[in-house]
Amino acid sequence: MGFLKSFFTGKVESAEEQAQKEEAKRFDKLKYDGVRATRSGQPDIAIHCFEEALKIHEDMEIRDYLARTLISVDALPQAIEQLQLLAQAAPDNTEILKQWARVAYMQEEYTMMEEVCTKALSMDDKDATTLYLKAQAVAGQGNTIPAIALLTQAITTDNTLASAYLMRARLLLGMGDTQGAAEDANHLTANYGESEETLMLQAQVAHAQGDTAKALQQYDKVIELNPFSAEAYKERGQVKYEQGNTQGAQEDMQKVLELNPNALANVNGEYSAEGVEHKVKQAYSFMNPLGL
Repeated sequence: MGFLKSFFTGKVESAEEQAQKEEAKRFDKLKYDGVRATRSGQPDIAIHCFEEALKIHEDMEIRDYLARTLISVDALPQAIEQLQLLAQAAPDNTEILKQWARVAYMQEEYTMMEEVCTKALSMDDKDATTLYLKAQAVAGQGNTIPAIALLTQAITTDNTLASAYLMRARLLLGMGDTQGAAEDANHLTANYGESEETLMLQAQVAHAQGDTAKALQQYDKVIELNPFSAEAYKERGQVKYEQGNTQGAQEDMQKVLELNPNALANVNGEYSAEGVEHKVKQAYSFMNPLGL
């Protein structure tokens, strides 16, 4: 082949040039095979292909593919390593920083998450998503009031950011500001309809305000939408227990145990199949009445 090529072109290809071409072909094949493996649900093969391709030469697109694939298999520390390398290669790319922050949140690395968000905000302090992510980081460290301030700033920047309203309402509710939480809950329902999350929020607000009839009604709607919501059964049972409806509370706790057999252990530190009726009182006595 080399002889024929030199015969027609007058140029003899060196061994180094041939090696470079073979390497380029191998790189392209690894990239293609990795993408194909990702699309066909074979993440292990995809990761291997991307890692081998990166050994040949650096490529931002492949490193991005690798990071996303690692996230999909919950290899979060490795994904963060890739995102750090991407951020170093493209320091002005705030989308990379936001993705890094999201993975840090999944890892509960709130200090890292806050630092990454702060860096992104230094480049664009009006980005509502970054403000929301930083609020998550700050709240994760137990700083509720600064988190609410960041959420308010995010909402002011983008009043369509439903996740910011939802998180702010939950934080306000946790602080005992039922009026503020109710306003955010009503805004969500008015603008986004009755989803499972908005109905749960409405139920929790009504419960906190002492409107048990409305709370039960909203919990019923949640369960109608999602019959597998152990959280809704648990919180509805709490309301029933407070009303003195021990049978109703027991029925809801039985449903919680069907969906999550370890639920009582999570509440009071112990569980046995016997004596569930006796333990219902213990379980609901230890629960946070807001379900937060």
